[in-house]
Amino acid sequence: MSLPTEYIGVIAEKSGGPEVLKFVKRPIPELDDDELLVKVAAAGVSRPDVLQRLGRYTLPKDAHDVLGLEISGTVIARGSRATSAIGAHVCCLMNGGGYANYAVVKESLTLPIPKRCAWSDAAGIPEACFTVWYNMMEVGALQRGERVLLHGGTSGVGTFAIQIARAHGAIVFASAGDARKVEACKKLGAHYGIDYKNEDFIEICKRETGGEGVEIIMDMVGGDYFARNVDCLAMDGRLIEIAYLRGAKVELNIDTIMNKRITITGSKLRPLPMERKARIAQQMQRQLWPWIDQAKVRPVIDKIFPFQKVMDAHKYLESGQHVGKIILEIQ
Repeated sequence: MSLPTEYIGVIAEKSGGPEVLKFVKRPIPELDDDELLVKVAAAGVSRPDVLQRLGRYTLPKDAHDVLGLEISGTVIARGSRATSAIGAHVCCLMNGGGYANYAVVKESLTLPIPKRCAWSDAAGIPEACFTVWYNMMEVGALQRGERVLLHGGTSGVGTFAIQIARAHGAIVFASAGDARKVEACKKLGAHYGIDYKNEDFIEICKRETGGEGVEIIMDMVGGDYFARNVDCLAMDGRLIEIAYLRGAKVELNIDTIMNKRITITGSKLRPLPMERKARIAQQMQRQLWPWIDQAKVRPVIDKIFPFQKVMDAHKYLESGQHVGKIILEIQ
């Protein structure tokens, strides 16, 4: 079989709404020793893609201008040191380049597609699961029996975080924006669902923990949630910041942090060194993949769009209606 020499991808011509997305045709670059060429079956649509399109995301220097951080597909070529089988079905974390019919990926950031997963399911795993595993499990060091509050419980990240925390034996609180989404959080395994528009998450968390608060909060809201999160944490609690939809600038009461012995961490997945991401991939395959095979954790796919409808996929994500992941069906 002759290999393709060109790929079709999607870029943002300039900063703006979904209408700035444009299909481009480009040559497929020569593979490095540790890379694979994948025929893409499906790609995940994530919040960072939208922020990149809007010009609100600081890109690493080596980032791809073609959007898309996660794919599923078939290996059709490999670099000289790569060992993946030609024809292997994989899902991959990428530094951009996922919205395309062919993609060059680092072998160390590829994982075999879990047994129970279709192409669309597998494409929705990498970005969210790498984010959750690194922040909640590695940095946050979530322990069995600990209480964790997850904001944005019905986001792609949130739906995986609920299930992973529950599978790990944690007590899970999850916030969402309406009764339908709260019920979705509970169905995924949250012990307590909180409608943040009509309920006070601090009040509920403290009531259900005997006034102590939760050990871990994973937050993607920022802004005015920061001080409230600190209030909601138990002694020696950990606050993990992964996004700031309500703003990056906050006021910090250092005295409260000191008195409660709180640890605050924050990270972006994309600039994380390749070696650390590769280590996360290995941990996920050892610990998370068995949970997926046992149906303790499953990808939640809200809607699948044809590749040609990428603008509609972005509009839908920005509408905030979704529960779980949004997927592009490439081929």
